[in-house]
Amino acid sequence: MKVTVIGLGPGGGADLTGRARAALEGCDLIVGYTAYIDLVKNDFPNKETLSTGMRREVDRCRAAVEAALTGKNVAVVCSGDSGVYGMAALVYEVAQEYDPIDIQVVPGITAACGGAAVLGAPLTHDFAVVSLSDLLTPWEKIETRLAAAAQADFVLCLYNPASKNRPDYLKRACDILLAAGKSPDTVCGTVRNIGRAGEEARILTLAELGDAPVDMFTTVFVGNSQTRVIGGKMVTPRGYLQRGE
Repeated sequence: MKVTVIGLGPGGGADLTGRARAALEGCDLIVGYTAYIDLVKNDFPNKETLSTGMRREVDRCRAAVEAALTGKNVAVVCSGDSGVYGMAALVYEVAQEYDPIDIQVVPGITAACGGAAVLGAPLTHDFAVVSLSDLLTPWEKIETRLAAAAQADFVLCLYNPASKNRPDYLKRACDILLAAGKSPDTVCGTVRNIGRAGEEARILTLAELGDAPVDMFTTVFVGNSQTRVIGGKMVTPRGYLQRGE
């Protein structure tokens, strides 16, 4: 009996890793958010599935653990990477309430990596990932993290930049970054629908970013002081050429 928490990658299955595919092939039951089950059910049509809607994360993990206790090998699927804003930690937390089971985590390509590849190479040096959703994290803590990352000159990758209830959060984040000392000319990028139909990418400046159209399907990248545009792509040099000069 085992629960394997699997990252599906950012798209519709094209970036599914070999290890993730093998884990899905070897499981008895696939558990996940409805949209993620839809991504994999065509490739694994004979698998039993269990899906729930948004904000039912605890219920999904509990169902997965209880199914594993009956002797099933259960796969819990997430988009991107299962350990980056994914379900891996919650499975461990929920499993504490039950008899011991085997839990394995299978990584996937997170949106930061998938989106970076679309834009070029913005994450070649130190970077930080921050979610702008204040559903589980107080906005005051998000503000502190943004300001600290700006002052440390990290490249930033921003998840969940806006939603119907948070239409101005990216603008607020940009204002914080500018107030913390980042240049308005800082190279930035947005990628929407990474790896899916309708994928869209845009390179712009930090001064322009606050007014950019974004939603929950968009990942935002804010460069550091060395990030620049090379051949129409967003690139953060690691420093190899500079070291040799």
